[in-house]
Amino acid sequence: MTTNADAMTQNLIRDGLAEAFHLLRTTALPAIDATCFELQHIPTGAKFIHIDTRDQENTFGVAFKTVPQDSTGVAHILEHTVLCGSKQYPVRDPFFSMLKRSLSTFMNAFTASDWTMYPFSTQNEKDYYNLMSVYCDAAFFPKIDQLSFKQEGHRIEVERSPGAEDDGNADTWQLVYKGVVYNEMKGAMSSPDQVCKRSLLNALYPDTTYRFNSGGEPADIPSLTYEQLLAFHQRHYHPSNAFFYSYGNFPLTKQLAFIKKEVLNRFDAIDPNTEVVSQPRWQTPREATYYYPLSLTEDSQKKCQACLGWLTADIKDAYEVLVLTLLEEILLGNAASPVRKALIDSGLGTSLSDGTGFDPDNRDTMFAVGLKDISETDAPQVEQIILSVLRDLSTGGIDPSLIEAAIHQIEFHRKEITNTPYPFGLKLWLAFCGTWFHGGDPTRVLQFDADVEQIRKEVQAGDFFERKIRQYFLDNPHRVLFKLLPDSELSQREEARTAEELSGIKSSLSASHVEQIKQDASALAALQDSHEDLTCLPTLVRSDIPVTIHSFEKSAQYQPDFGVCYEVASAGIFYYTAALGIGALPAALIPMVPFFCYAFNKVGTEKYDYVDMARRIDAYTGGVGVGAHARTAAGGNRSCVPFMLLEGKCLSRNQAHMFDIIEELSLRVDFSNHDRLAQLIREYRSGLESMVVHNGHRLAMSLAARQFSPQASLQETWYGVSQLKHIKALTEKLDADTLSEMAAKLRAIATGLFMSGNTKAAYIGGASDLEKSLEFDKAFQEKMPPGDRGNGSLPLFQVPEMGPMGETLPREGWYTSSAVSFVSKTFQAVSIGHPDAPALAVISKMLRSLFLHREIREKGGAYGGFSLYSSEDGQFSFASYRDPHIVRTLSTFDDAYGFICSGEFSDQDINEALLQVCSEIDKPDPPGPGARKSFLRTILSMTDELRRQYKTDLLAINREKVMAVARTYFGDPSQGQAVAVISGKEQLEAANKAMGNAPLTLHAI
Repeated sequence: MTTNADAMTQNLIRDGLAEAFHLLRTTALPAIDATCFELQHIPTGAKFIHIDTRDQENTFGVAFKTVPQDSTGVAHILEHTVLCGSKQYPVRDPFFSMLKRSLSTFMNAFTASDWTMYPFSTQNEKDYYNLMSVYCDAAFFPKIDQLSFKQEGHRIEVERSPGAEDDGNADTWQLVYKGVVYNEMKGAMSSPDQVCKRSLLNALYPDTTYRFNSGGEPADIPSLTYEQLLAFHQRHYHPSNAFFYSYGNFPLTKQLAFIKKEVLNRFDAIDPNTEVVSQPRWQTPREATYYYPLSLTEDSQKKCQACLGWLTADIKDAYEVLVLTLLEEILLGNAASPVRKALIDSGLGTSLSDGTGFDPDNRDTMFAVGLKDISETDAPQVEQIILSVLRDLSTGGIDPSLIEAAIHQIEFHRKEITNTPYPFGLKLWLAFCGTWFHGGDPTRVLQFDADVEQIRKEVQAGDFFERKIRQYFLDNPHRVLFKLLPDSELSQREEARTAEELSGIKSSLSASHVEQIKQDASALAALQDSHEDLTCLPTLVRSDIPVTIHSFEKSAQYQPDFGVCYEVASAGIFYYTAALGIGALPAALIPMVPFFCYAFNKVGTEKYDYVDMARRIDAYTGGVGVGAHARTAAGGNRSCVPFMLLEGKCLSRNQAHMFDIIEELSLRVDFSNHDRLAQLIREYRSGLESMVVHNGHRLAMSLAARQFSPQASLQETWYGVSQLKHIKALTEKLDADTLSEMAAKLRAIATGLFMSGNTKAAYIGGASDLEKSLEFDKAFQEKMPPGDRGNGSLPLFQVPEMGPMGETLPREGWYTSSAVSFVSKTFQAVSIGHPDAPALAVISKMLRSLFLHREIREKGGAYGGFSLYSSEDGQFSFASYRDPHIVRTLSTFDDAYGFICSGEFSDQDINEALLQVCSEIDKPDPPGPGARKSFLRTILSMTDELRRQYKTDLLAINREKVMAVARTYFGDPSQGQAVAVISGKEQLEAANKAMGNAPLTLHAI
């Protein structure tokens, strides 16, 4: 037993916990300077893992194995419903209310195929226990009342026909399905990638829980009963089926004592019967065909997907899971990877199919690979390409450099500490939770060095990965040829089926049943409108907010000619970030900038073709690339700041190689391979098309905002619907002339960027890393073509105007294949540095939490309704996500003006909004990414003094200031507003009929 184990055992004895908790194992995690403690609650069998570290961003969560036996979405609906009030906190929405009363850096809940998780992160210990109390009470002692089930899951309501009187005549009303999860899944199942991934599970696991849609099929959700939901909770949300997790520097025994008292002491052990059996293996491969909805306005040619999917290793076998993770990197990881390259080079499709890659999260892991945007008749050829490459590799051998590059990528990304997209503590849990939930060894996932060394020995002995290819792919009969085909009538058939189903229900209802439906709707509306006493919920107060701001100081020891240095403890990883002025590019090149960024590290150079360059990048770096940014400068005239970021990161030992790669790409990038260019532009278009349903609210906000400033116009041109339409037009006819013109524009962009005097760099890492990097970068800078250095500062010019900034603001509808809507309204306010900016930030949180959440999500059934204020550019936006309404939501946005000007809120409401704003400001960053953010702030003239003053003004916010700012900017909802809606064409046309004299101008995406 280690010293850590001895100390922890003594702590358990000291705190009277030794009889309740058994310390199973203590494991050192030197790679992240942490210790992992595994414990089990003796009476109930509840499991607990704590990772003890010096990280001040602490994470806690509880998870349950949830094993659905149908596609009613019971696990997903339960995840929503338990957060609608509990025994100790009997309020309507304690989860959402705690977002307002906390300084959390993360709060959410997840439903996966066979587990449900409730995690949060915070730096404040008082906040930590507040949230732990609410989360545990919600999970183990929820109210789960029928009205919450109807609100979050599904319900039937009576809806009058447009313009009809409520006279009881059956011809004047109809039944409709409503519910937050119901509408969320209608939106999700409008997305080809969601349909693909869920259908692939159905095809590969026909005999286990994975064949069901754990999120819920819209057609099946209405069959879930309230009693079934209660029974599912009773069986699954029990300590005997619970997995507790904590990470950070808060003491473990205090957490154990809290959970023991508040939860575990109230339960006896049960057998939850949640083991997931292994899928019986097939003796011969199979085929399966599924369909996804496509808009009637879209061409269905070459809109199919085809892939091969295999069941592979048991999730509990950490060694084999690592082997398959490396195989994914070898076969698919970059443009040089043999299976990826063969598929893309075939020209049959644009990009790898949705769901491609190794999925290690199910009881039996799976591997899939294929192509999207193909013809249905090409599916057998896709299969043959994949199998042919695998056969060649198994007999002819794998290039050893591919294996080394794969091992390097695993080493780099498991060493790097980031908080994107989740806090690091949560990312660790997500990395090992699957094997833990199914009875595997979680520490093997975190400590993989021994397994890597064993793999190296096997490789040296010969034929290792070649044998694994035969084992998992060529000789594995549990394989499916999976096809996903477009169906332009699927949405209409589903709507007709739903209408017929509801019509049948209507015809069977008695008058008393109809009256009961109306009474339920009235009761739910009354509940949603009620003003609750939230004093039972714990909260932080204004004095709990730190007055300081996070910042990273530039190193005074190093003062390079070309930028700034940040000496940080970055775990042996070096970061390089260089800003390049882009404002001087001709206007004709501006729309091509995002594709330039996409293609930059994928086309090759004068010395290396794209295959060799891809191998070099993977072998020596954690990534090298460029990205375009359209930002707004702080202070002064608030000018648009367009710039490119050239970035790379590597292990310290690979600095020289990384700078060689950066130099080669920057100075000798080559766009002359037209075949490769055509591949990339099609792949890029496919990615843009798939983002519409996932990020519809962001795209709608971008459309609405685009005429308020050059920055907003440029942002829309680069990352909005305008970019998708530009690329669509460009790819309609990809002949030699089009490709030559495209290549010339891309070369011109490179020439306009990579010249001396046009860069300012940040060097981030340890002291020895900085010294070496300055020498490497100096040599790189001296090789750049001459440019106008001027005074040595980065030339950041006003961006050329992208189009007419008309006096009439847009009021538009953009249609695509979507069963739900994304609604946005935007106006221009003021930005950071203005006295009103802090109050606008607070108002945005108040509107969301006090008004929009209730009106758009709870009442309207949308997945989300919110308001956003950008202190950088001063834009204020309203938006909804996966929304069944358009006209109602636009009216709600107008009503929000009256609400905030009415003053119908308390000082506590203001304090809660202030907590939300400050939790975003104070969100911590690991050293490497944090220093990068600090550097970007220098580009935007966002000084620490300005940030500190903004926070000081925030902390001084009072009711008088909020009311004054509300009257200034929200007095008239008709002034200066731009509207954009993304939805299906039929929904938009119906909305226009309802709006009469104020219709939306309709456009196709």
